[in-house]
Amino acid sequence: MTNLFSCRQSVTEYSPTRFEGAQLVPNFHSPPQSGSSKALLISKTIPQDLPGFYYDAERNRYFPNKGPVPGSRRANSAAASSSGSQKLNQIVKKCKRTKVKTAKLLQARELYGNVIASSKGRCNFMEEYQKAQASHPVVWKYQGTNKLGDGALEQINIDVQTGEGLTDRNFLLAGGRDGSLSFFEFGKFEGGIHFGRKCSPDLVWPLLNKSHVECRKAPGHIWRPAQNTQWMSSGISCIKTFGRHGTENEGSSIQNALVCTLGAEDRGGSVFVINLTELLEFGPNRPILRRNIDEVATFNCTIWTADCRSDGRHAVIGTNLGAALVDLETGVKSWLLRSKSDVLAQQLIHSGNVILCGLRNGAIVTVDVREKREGFSARHASHRIQHSTLDSTLGKSIKQWFKLSGNIHPSHTIKMPSSIACIVSLQFDDQYFLASSMDGTVKLYDHRIIQRGAVQTYEGHVNSHTRLQLGVDPSERFFVSGGEDCNLRLWSIKSGELLFEDKLTNTVTSTVCWQKGESFNGVQDERRSYDNVKHDSLGAWLGSAEGIFYMDWEL
Repeated sequence: MTNLFSCRQSVTEYSPTRFEGAQLVPNFHSPPQSGSSKALLISKTIPQDLPGFYYDAERNRYFPNKGPVPGSRRANSAAASSSGSQKLNQIVKKCKRTKVKTAKLLQARELYGNVIASSKGRCNFMEEYQKAQASHPVVWKYQGTNKLGDGALEQINIDVQTGEGLTDRNFLLAGGRDGSLSFFEFGKFEGGIHFGRKCSPDLVWPLLNKSHVECRKAPGHIWRPAQNTQWMSSGISCIKTFGRHGTENEGSSIQNALVCTLGAEDRGGSVFVINLTELLEFGPNRPILRRNIDEVATFNCTIWTADCRSDGRHAVIGTNLGAALVDLETGVKSWLLRSKSDVLAQQLIHSGNVILCGLRNGAIVTVDVREKREGFSARHASHRIQHSTLDSTLGKSIKQWFKLSGNIHPSHTIKMPSSIACIVSLQFDDQYFLASSMDGTVKLYDHRIIQRGAVQTYEGHVNSHTRLQLGVDPSERFFVSGGEDCNLRLWSIKSGELLFEDKLTNTVTSTVCWQKGESFNGVQDERRSYDNVKHDSLGAWLGSAEGIFYMDWEL
């Protein structure tokens, strides 16, 4: 600083140099000089090094080293977050339904990290990616399966002892509303069915040109053994699988299937048990199903639905007279619930100790299975449950009461707007269950706080009078259902978003069965992760009057 002030004192003909804070700004408006004065001027115009400052030749000024670079504008954190959120919203919106590929979400992850912002706040990248993938299904229809799976579908995985060791075999048991009961094998066929009819898949969604169709990987054909479709006395209303543990001499557990028939005008419904292990002893001229079906119990009423305990000792049956418990070993029946309103849907929860019964009048009642009366005609405690109905003439709701008898919990009874179509509990915590009614309402409930109402609602379902199944995927992140408008829909369980909706058939998709995923190895996650389920086992079987369909994803 001494040299600068000495220069200022010796060159009197120039205007004094101005100091503006930390900025040194010389003035050169005086007329130029010659000789030594001119040399002094040149030395003055050379920028000096000042600690903590740098010289900008273009602006002819000194600026502090700290702080923003001149010409740039530092955006505050809120503005940056808002800008990033807006960009991500644009990406996420484009990923909805089938608009663009999920590469956009991958780009968002690279830009914003695993926890990304959205219109609903911060969300997990993996969840958004999985939803984007789920909104792009590939659907195939199998030839020659008309009216074979519109009553019930159930996938069966059986461990079979072969020359190469224990082998897992995959089968599909399909029941039709016309009373047909069919048996298919799919997957690897080494040592399996080599006779019968081969049903090949045809791509029905997405609608692509021929070149794109050839690029799609088909799920493989299914085999239907010749002359082995069993015709039951009436339509198939329900198929469930369970394991019945054998004695020490018998060794491993025996896989079985519970099959219920609806009933007809001249007879009621029946309950059957199929020994699935003996089904593997088939031959080209031997009937597979007929000799392995045992009729366990018959009813003088309509059987709408059923569920069974995992140990295979008891099953609960939903009829037009109430709910009954059937001992599958002895065939002994006992009533759990008597009601004038049909039990259209059932679901066992709490390790089989409690059953949720969905009634035609829209009520969902909780029945304790452990306390049962002896005998089929035993008397039960009576209850009066209040519910409201809409009077079309007055245009307002009227409070009414309906009577029930059984070991029910009135405080855990809820009412939906219309007849109950389906009830499905979640396996990661069976306190949560999905319920749908015949006005298109679909809701998620927590049984512990059931009186507070639903914890999630799902929009877009179309139904008025049909018992349509809800199918939950093995990871329990999504569920799928058909509608009376012939559209297939898929929702996110957690967010309630409708991820996919389109018309795949000209008939209603009434049955859904997801492939069984691998065990989750004790993973304690808020939702079971896709990382713990093989991608090739995430497909779902769909049944309608047009045939059997298979829905998969290109993961």
